[in-house]
Amino acid sequence: MRIHPSAIVGKGVKLAEDVEIGAFCVIEGDIEIGKGTKIGNRVTIKGRVKIGENCKIYDGAVIGEEPQHLRYEGEESEVLIGNRVLIREYVTIHRGTKLDKMKTVIGDEVMLMAYSHVAHDCVVGKGVIMANCATLGGHVEVGEYSFIGGLSAVHQWARIGPYAMVGGLTGVSLDIPPFTRASGQHAHLYGVNTVGLERRGFSKERISAIKKAYRLLFRSGILRKEAIEELRREFKDNEDIELLIDFILSSKRGVARDAKG
Repeated sequence: MRIHPSAIVGKGVKLAEDVEIGAFCVIEGDIEIGKGTKIGNRVTIKGRVKIGENCKIYDGAVIGEEPQHLRYEGEESEVLIGNRVLIREYVTIHRGTKLDKMKTVIGDEVMLMAYSHVAHDCVVGKGVIMANCATLGGHVEVGEYSFIGGLSAVHQWARIGPYAMVGGLTGVSLDIPPFTRASGQHAHLYGVNTVGLERRGFSKERISAIKKAYRLLFRSGILRKEAIEELRREFKDNEDIELLIDFILSSKRGVARDAKG
């Protein structure tokens, strides 16, 4: 364990024996940090926070601070961070509230680029990348292996589905379905995230099925209920199509529209 002499580490903090903590850090509260994790300089971690193994937290990050919510009343909420997470300079991650999950969750292998923000009660899935200054409002859910471009903002309670891509400078107020691409001041859909799916090892057959489902749901002009019925007949037991359908049916804010549909 290597702790810079200028760092302040509270008595209740639990550190694995090979954790590294840089200069002028403040780490106080009910905090547990897993083995192999490295923390840069001037990092603040407070409240109830659990950080997994082999994470790297860069200078100036603030984790576990009180949520920016007027109805927060000091409840003992928490932040949970998985393994192999990269948290770049000046990222902020706030803990949850009693209004929702009481926790903010960051999955394994997530990368949060500089100045990005994860608000209270958010759930960020495995492998997600948030580019510089990307911002999640409270209660946002981001599916695994999705990408959020720089300077984008996601409205509270909105969802981004797995394997989706949100372009830079995008305002997301409605749900972005799995496998899709979205961009714009008020986000519209621009087809399937083909490049992202290929990079994740999706076969041509899987991508072809997803593209057909997208066209039927968003560009065919038929009622969405009829499109879903047709997809379930044609792609029975197809997990990708069922994930897409379930996401749409469970939407509470509504789903973004296709830019051309």
